[in-house]
Amino acid sequence: MAQTILEVRALKKHFPIRGGILGRPVGYVYAVDGVEFDIKAGETLGLVGESGSGKTTTGRCILRLIEPTSGEVIFKGQNITDMKPREMTKLRARMQIVFQDPYASLNPRWTIKDIVGEPLLVNKKAHGEALKKIVLDMLKRVGLSQDHMNRFPHEFSGGQRQRISLARALALDPDFIILDEPTSSLDVSVQAQTLNLLKTLQVELKLTYLFISHNLSVIKHVSDRVAVMYLGKIVELAPSAELFKQQLHPYTQALFMAIPIPNPSIQRRRVILKGDVPNPSNPPSGCRFHERCPIAIRTCSREEPELIEHSPGHFVACHLAGQMI
Repeated sequence: MAQTILEVRALKKHFPIRGGILGRPVGYVYAVDGVEFDIKAGETLGLVGESGSGKTTTGRCILRLIEPTSGEVIFKGQNITDMKPREMTKLRARMQIVFQDPYASLNPRWTIKDIVGEPLLVNKKAHGEALKKIVLDMLKRVGLSQDHMNRFPHEFSGGQRQRISLARALALDPDFIILDEPTSSLDVSVQAQTLNLLKTLQVELKLTYLFISHNLSVIKHVSDRVAVMYLGKIVELAPSAELFKQQLHPYTQALFMAIPIPNPSIQRRRVILKGDVPNPSNPPSGCRFHERCPIAIRTCSREEPELIEHSPGHFVACHLAGQMI
């Protein structure tokens, strides 16, 4: 049985809303509010949800690029939320991230050699010819060549830039990579190439992924398990094959109904959710989805449902789990 490489426990991130002359907190934005999940070595956990659900903030809190308000992140048995900055710097070599925008995440004034080689210099892993050799090896792994080393980011397409970002993440030989919507800005054909590359590298280098996306078709292609977020909380978590076969939470059902079918002759029932996503600074009482849920009952507005195991490996936070909207 695969070892658990990452454990997230009761993770919260509340951003203060400041007001008044002194700029004191007058409220909080509950971006992430009690998220829990595990990831086993070698697997891909897909994290999906609407924009503003807290997916990216969760990923950045795991790496402590944003400091969590509370909760625990345990990586390979070590609680990293209590680590001092020097200890965290050493550990980050094992945990990397590929950001959503493949242009904004690359320094436009640096060559590709400098960009991919920077982590090696910062962590004192290599320099000179040894660094150049590692950079070239990383570029070849992601489908680029030696000719690209002395070029600048603006000379590349979006797909190539994302490959450069991936090469930089791989330079320190990490165990775990957070992929924050790595294909959202790419053409469909380039998306497929990038996803196939990620799967190949995962097998070759024994990598573990947290794949953040709003595209369920992409998530189906790459994920072993899928966690669905809504307004800072995970509402459903299940193996990918099972979730695509049966959705137990009304929000998950609505997401799947919105997936386009590439055949105009096939008609599918679709439920349009009423209203907008509530303000995360003033989330609804009880179940956070109840104001938009077509099947909500009085209990939903009063009691917050717990994330419980409905069937083996399939967790859901809903008082009416399994009922169709």
